Amino acid sequence: MKLQLSLDLVTLPEAIQVLNQVADLIDIAEIGTPFIIRDGVRSIRELRRAFPTLALLADLKIMDAGEHEAALAFEAGADIVTVLGVAHDATSRGALTAASHYGRQVMVDMIGVRNLAERAAEIDCLGAHYVCVHTAFDQQRTGEDPGILHTGTSCVFS
Repeated sequence: MKLQLSLDLVTLPEAIQVLNQVADLIDIAEIGTPFIIRDGVRSIRELRRAFPTLALLADLKIMDAGEHEAALAFEAGADIVTVLGVAHDATSRGALTAASHYGRQVMVDMIGVRNLAERAAEIDCLGAHYVCVHTAFDQQRTGEDPGILHTGTSCVFS
């Protein structure tokens, strides 16, 4: 099992401060979508510089241009990028091509996927390194039953 810390609602200095305190206790630091939207791939570069041996996951939630967008994150220092499970298979294949080129990995985030078991099997056949079952924050707030046995995020690491 691996422990992943999500950094979503922090600034870059705050993220560095938090990671300075917990880097040896976690396996993966997730640079969350809100963080990347605010600070861009610069956040990946800066965290890689500050924590050269810590696994960094860039939660890009790639939906299109898989190879290009994954390459941007890998070039900045990400070890893992996320692609949405609802994206076209070509998008996932593109991200996997970039991952292979850089020696990195792809996590497919199943947020919004209606038939989890079926799509997870398809994703597995594509060669994804990880499948992440993710109940959307907004969906959790409604109290709506996501149709699975938990809320939050559960990721399967190989």
